[in-house]
Amino acid sequence: MRYEIRFAGFGGQGVVLAGFILGKAAALYGGLEAVMTQSYGPEARGGASSANVVISDTAIDYPFVQAPHLLVALSQEAYTKFSPSTEVDASILIDQDLILPKADDPVYSIPATSIAEQLGKRIVANMVMLGFLTTIYKRIPTEAIETAIKDSVKPKTIELNLEAFTKGYEYGLQAITAKR
Repeated sequence: MRYEIRFAGFGGQGVVLAGFILGKAAALYGGLEAVMTQSYGPEARGGASSANVVISDTAIDYPFVQAPHLLVALSQEAYTKFSPSTEVDASILIDQDLILPKADDPVYSIPATSIAEQLGKRIVANMVMLGFLTTIYKRIPTEAIETAIKDSVKPKTIELNLEAFTKGYEYGLQAITAKR
């Protein structure tokens, strides 16, 4: 079972951190193999950024994402660039506050930025998306991701990041139930 996930957006959105946390949760706390590669523009903030995570239950012999099974897009540019390269039956998660999808694309629209702003910090939209992703990709227990969050963010931001993750997870459960 090889599963490819791409997080994409722009610098400052925590795209790389979300990928790192997912990979860490899989490898250290989920009993799976994981590898992450990242790419970002030369700008500190605002340039293109992506994190690519490969998760498998066997050794990973090729560490790069070629056709993601799951795309998390946090900017219009990322969505436009990466949605055509996804697997045929891929799940595409978009921040509905920032992206206008093509009419025929089957996407999950999440108000990640709005939810994060309600929590007081727009920067945790990445954790909202990670929470939603957890409802789609069920191979990693929520407890493993929560532990990875606690181990990966600054101590003073743990509570906020966990709350954002939980809000995204709850939103995802509601969205999946509504789709049935």
